[in-house]
Amino acid sequence: QVQLVESGGGLVQPGGSLRLSCAASGSIFSGDAMGWYRQAPGKERELVARFTRGGSTNYADSVKGRFTISRDNAKNTVYLQMNNLKPEDTAVYYCNLMRVYGANYWGQGTQVTVSS
Repeated sequence: QVQLVESGGGLVQPGGSLRLSCAASGSIFSGDAMGWYRQAPGKERELVARFTRGGSTNYADSVKGRFTISRDNAKNTVYLQMNNLKPEDTAVYYCNLMRVYGANYWGQGTQVTVSS
């Protein structure tokens, strides 16, 4: 069983930045997919950014050029650097880990609010 612990959310003004962190209690393997999803009130959970099982990255069109996903395998941690934040980025952000053998894990979520 793996636990994912997110941190770094908060309240920020439009145009500001935040960095989210997701620390996994177990090792992350090269064949695992890991990334970030978000869910705004009244909307479905959607992909924000992720590392695929092949090691490449996917980004939602709405965050391309503003958000950057990175990972530190030695620390079993994935980051999401969010720049030029907009009110429409307001959501609960969830970390997700999909093992190469199929197990799927979610973090508890961290709130990001973009408001003046």
